[in-house]
Amino acid sequence: MGLLTEGTPLSWEETKKYADHVRRHGIRQFIALHDGLKDRKNDGLKWGEEIEYILVHFDDANRRARVALRAVDILPKLMQAEKEAAMNGDEHPSLPSLWRPEYAAYMVEGTPGQPYGSEPSDWSEVEANMRARRKEVQALLPEGEAVLSISAFPRTGCSDFTFPPSVPTPKDGISRSLWFPDAAIFPDHPRFSTLNRNAVQRSGQRALINLPLFKDERTPSPFHEDFSALGDEGEAKAAAKDDHIYMDAMGFGTGCCCLQVTFQASDLEEARLLYDELLVLCPLMLSLTSAAPIFRGMLSDHDCRWEVISCASDDRTAEEKGLQPLKNDRYRIPKSRYDSVDCYISPLSEQYNDTELLVDEDLLKVMLDAGIDRQLARHVAHLFIRDPLSLFAEQVNQDDEHGTDHFENLQSTNWQTMRFKPPPPNSSIGWRVEFRPMETQLTDFENAAFSVFIVLLTRVILTYKLNLLIPLSKVDENMQQAMKRDSAKEGRFYFRKDILTGPTTRPFYEKWFGLGKHEYTKMSLNDIFNGVENEFPGLIPLVEDYLKDLHLDVHTSCTLHRYLRFISLKASGELQTTASWMRDFVRSHPDYKQDSVVSEEINYDLMKTCQKIGNEEIQEPKLSTQHEVMRKNSKGEGVKQIFCL
Repeated sequence: MGLLTEGTPLSWEETKKYADHVRRHGIRQFIALHDGLKDRKNDGLKWGEEIEYILVHFDDANRRARVALRAVDILPKLMQAEKEAAMNGDEHPSLPSLWRPEYAAYMVEGTPGQPYGSEPSDWSEVEANMRARRKEVQALLPEGEAVLSISAFPRTGCSDFTFPPSVPTPKDGISRSLWFPDAAIFPDHPRFSTLNRNAVQRSGQRALINLPLFKDERTPSPFHEDFSALGDEGEAKAAAKDDHIYMDAMGFGTGCCCLQVTFQASDLEEARLLYDELLVLCPLMLSLTSAAPIFRGMLSDHDCRWEVISCASDDRTAEEKGLQPLKNDRYRIPKSRYDSVDCYISPLSEQYNDTELLVDEDLLKVMLDAGIDRQLARHVAHLFIRDPLSLFAEQVNQDDEHGTDHFENLQSTNWQTMRFKPPPPNSSIGWRVEFRPMETQLTDFENAAFSVFIVLLTRVILTYKLNLLIPLSKVDENMQQAMKRDSAKEGRFYFRKDILTGPTTRPFYEKWFGLGKHEYTKMSLNDIFNGVENEFPGLIPLVEDYLKDLHLDVHTSCTLHRYLRFISLKASGELQTTASWMRDFVRSHPDYKQDSVVSEEINYDLMKTCQKIGNEEIQEPKLSTQHEVMRKNSKGEGVKQIFCL
């Protein structure tokens, strides 16, 4: 979720006229913010997670599952308590959850009502809060509809995939898609339709997405689609690749769901350090949480949403992509604005920036002249090579000393694996870092485990002074590896061999490996997370050692033990990723024809099973280690008891 300013949206042509204005004033706003808060120190750990959910309508009589365009109905009810508190002047109400709209009319986004704190006991509250949020949404849905924490709805773009039914408009409208109707875009906030419309108009074409198709025994070879019956006038035919799933709308990507974690650092320098260290982990966690193997009703040969959403959000012109000589545009831009991070931002990491970084040189000079150090200034100057994709008439002229909307306009529409987040003006919130690559899991247990694990890693990085840095080009190669089918089990990723570089930590860990040189090598996720005896300590053993020094109560200790055990088994391959499990579910379904197609009936059964797993009605031992039994309490009532394994 990005900047949710409301107002009168300008057309793309009007927005384009103000692009330089937004960039210039956005930089002034950043300088003012930086100068006022650069010396802020000693903020405590506060953190939170965001989960995006998909609303699904089940037609049991006809065995069909469709996305329910219900967000516009239930969001006002979900947000009512927050709205009433604001009307009463309470800017920080004590609420169990907060809710926001997302791109699609079938999505909602939930966060805890208050940030979690630094006490270990806070880690054991996450799962209960997630479970309560799921129930809060479900209570507002009519019978036959469900809230699912799935990363991508498998048949988005297929015929009649929405409820109520809606029709695409390929020759006009916002998306101009052959498959994704404008009615599926959330209608009650102008940000989403404006971003979509302006991205199409700026690039001069529909979104262009080609995802490798999983080729099964009876899949046509080459696989080739005819789009003429859908109203295609040649654009789709020219864009689609053989043996790929072709998609043509932002909604195919931004209509997917993710799990994100944001945490507050103690100061600016710590935020920059954590940004860089966690940047290396983004591909690994994307692979480990992969949960999106099906798009437009077909099995993909990739496991994640990342490539789809990257292409779906790509507003570059032909000139910026290098397909035509530069004439009207300023730069040739190597990546989509939704992609992996392009530079480390801490001065300690500069030597690992081995890829070319495109920056706005004029704005870079403005920041350097204002006293911002080169590494941070280059990061911001790189974000500002983009144009604003939305602008509201009421927000054109701002007070640069006290406002930040122009800065946030571009900051929040650079959707990268990590986001460095300055404090909001006039706020108690400090410098923050957002970890963005993970995909949503089916259960609250899984989502809580991954969220808590990332926060635990930040504590371990700081406490043991870990050094995870590798050349940025290798992080990019890891991102490409992470998207591939079964990468969590079969892939090998570049990772640093000696991650314990601090002089105070090395003697304690010599039991695991010799001193050696600071080099990187290719490793499996099992090696990286669980360690290799006498060679590499492993991230999970490091977390376990960190926890030994904390005085944990029994409940917290049990909770964290279950989470670490779960992630350890995921990394080892003993537990499947959600993507691998879904692919196996489809291929073993009696209705599957070994042709890569996920039919209505297969999709119905898959979504029903996901609903039952998410609601804890059934357990899937291939996915999770959470084991429960029923016992009787003192009143003879049935109570769930979860055991540490």
